[in-house]
Amino acid sequence: MIDAQHQRAAGTQPEVDLLGVSSLKLQCPVCLSPMLSCGCVCGFTLSQKEGIWDGLSRERESYFQHFISHYETVRTKEGRGSSSSEYYLALPFRDLTSRHAWEWRIRARTFQTMIDRILPEVEDGRPQKCDILDIGAGNCWLSYRLALCGHRPVAVDILDGDIDGLGAARHYFPHLESPFLRFKAEMDRLPFASEQFDASVFNASFHYSVDYHRTLAEVLRCLRRPGYIIIIDSPLYSRDESGQRMLQERRAAFERQYGFSSDSIPAREYLTPMVLNELAQRLGIKWTVIKPWYGLNWAVRPLKARLLRRREPSKFYLFWSRVEK
Repeated sequence: MIDAQHQRAAGTQPEVDLLGVSSLKLQCPVCLSPMLSCGCVCGFTLSQKEGIWDGLSRERESYFQHFISHYETVRTKEGRGSSSSEYYLALPFRDLTSRHAWEWRIRARTFQTMIDRILPEVEDGRPQKCDILDIGAGNCWLSYRLALCGHRPVAVDILDGDIDGLGAARHYFPHLESPFLRFKAEMDRLPFASEQFDASVFNASFHYSVDYHRTLAEVLRCLRRPGYIIIIDSPLYSRDESGQRMLQERRAAFERQYGFSSDSIPAREYLTPMVLNELAQRLGIKWTVIKPWYGLNWAVRPLKARLLRRREPSKFYLFWSRVEK
C-alpha cells in the first residue's frame, strides 16, 4: 500500500496527501515481485518527486532518454501546452491557443463518445465508481475529466514535464476534491499488483507500443474481472501498406523539419484490422468498434484521397473489450 510509512521509506514527502486517495498495491517493474513498501529486495526503489511517483528503473530511464528529449523538443516547437491553467481546464473541448484546434475537436468527440457509450457499462454495478488507468496520460486532461465524474484515475506516462507531461496536473488539482495519482512508468512494465483496476484507457498512446501483445497482456494483468480495455485516438488503416506509406512520408517530413529521425524507439505507430484480430485471438478477447462522427470534411477524406490517388487517410475509431477471464 502507498502510505505515510512507505513515503518515509522512500526518503521523500508527497506534494499532496495520498492518504484516502488510493490504496494501490505495488509490483516491482524490474523483478515483478510484490512491493511491501516503496523498496524492493532487488534494489529498485519507487521514489516520489513533486507528487509524481517514479516507476522507471535507471536502465529504462536511460533507454527512454533519447526519445523523451526529441519528443519534448518537437512538442515545444509545435507550440504544445500553455502557462495558463485555463488552457488545461478547457481540454479537450476547446484549445484556447487555437494552435491545434482540429486535433482537439477530434479528441473531444472521441472523449464524449467514450463517456456516452462505453463508460456507462464500466460503471454498471459499481456504485463506488471506478479505478481507471489512464495510459499515456500526457498532460492528464483525461484523468481530470474522469475525476470530475467521480472516478479514481491513475495517470501513467513516461513524460513528467510541467507543460505536456504529468506535471501539468497541477492545474487541475485546485478544482478537484481529491488529487489523482500519477506514475512515471512504461505501459509494458506497470508498477501495480494484479487485478486492481476496473478499466484501462489507452489515451492516444497505444500506437507507441513496441509490442502490442505484451502491452495488452500487461494491462490485462492489472484489471479486475470483469474489466475493460479501451483504445482511443490511435490511427487505423485498412491495409498495412497504407500504414507503411504513412511512416515513410512522416519520417521524411520529420527529418526535413527537425533535423533528426522520428524513430528513436521502434514503436508500431498504427493499427490495422488484421493486427486487432490477431490480438483478440491471442488474448481471448473480443473487440467492439465504435465509429464517431467527426464531421463531413473528415468523412469525405477517403474519397478525396482516392480521387487524388493518394494513400488512404488514417481513421480514429474507438476499440473496447469487456474482459471476463
